[in-house]
Amino acid sequence: MHIHSLKIGNVELNNNILLAPMAGITDRPFRIINKEKSKPGLVFTEMISSKAIHYKDEKTKMLANISDEVTPIAIQIFGSEPEIMAEAAEELSKKANIIDINMGCPAPKVVKNGDGSKLLLNLDLVSEIVKRVVSVARIPVTVKLRKGWNNDNVVAVDAAKIIEKAGASAITIHGRTREEYYSGKVDLDIIKQVKEAVNIPVIGNGDIKTAKDALKMFEYTNVDGIMLGRATLGNPWIIGQIKDELEEKEIYLPTVDEKLDTIKRHIDLEIEEKGDYVGIREMRKHISWYIKNLKDSSKIREKINNLESKQEVIDCLNEYFKQIQI
Repeated sequence: MHIHSLKIGNVELNNNILLAPMAGITDRPFRIINKEKSKPGLVFTEMISSKAIHYKDEKTKMLANISDEVTPIAIQIFGSEPEIMAEAAEELSKKANIIDINMGCPAPKVVKNGDGSKLLLNLDLVSEIVKRVVSVARIPVTVKLRKGWNNDNVVAVDAAKIIEKAGASAITIHGRTREEYYSGKVDLDIIKQVKEAVNIPVIGNGDIKTAKDALKMFEYTNVDGIMLGRATLGNPWIIGQIKDELEEKEIYLPTVDEKLDTIKRHIDLEIEEKGDYVGIREMRKHISWYIKNLKDSSKIREKINNLESKQEVIDCLNEYFKQIQI
């Protein structure tokens, strides 16, 4: 049975399909919607700057808001200064169930400061960061990393051994280098090698869009769990559907009405979290993902991108969904 509970340190997950941390996406409303529709075993915050926590940045505090959410929840932090990372981890561990260290982000604005996937060029620093964070966190510490910086620097196996030795409780491995970003195909061989190299749980990440992809990841690499990211955009049902299919249950398919109701709930949550002005603008990308591949979606997307108020957006969606059901 590929779907099962998973223990990370002393944290017991109900299942082993995880919702990936995604910058600018996995905010509190997104996490709530996905938990309601699919019940992933674990969800993550957007990555949070350890320096911003150190300097007590108010906007960053909002990224760490996990109040009233169904647990377990992991807070992901990034940075490259061991003391600052430890300080952030110590503070945030009062809220979360797990602290996750980002060593995989490929974004230029992150790696230019030596953070994210740039850490894979300095495995001594990787070791020091994990040791320091583990020493102060009151909860399990996990690490998300990539295959390496580029094809001349494939260090995931060595990094995984170092991370385990430094005291981490689990590793998530995305089977691409930083140079590849999200292009090409994920390397299942490197994920398999990481799994074989360590004794702590290993989560496979990359290119999982269907139950077939999930099955291939499980069977080829023997990972303990899988993580979905981009496949969940506009489709908070996907993790539940993959669980259904792998467990040979009837696959749950949302109705058109449920999709509309879910978008409206998502809008309400965004506005509650960020106010009307920011909330409506945040929802534009989400609505675009929700309606992707539906009839005339590009026209509606363009229209919604120019609407300012919640009521205008709701009216537009109601009319659109009425038309596609006729």
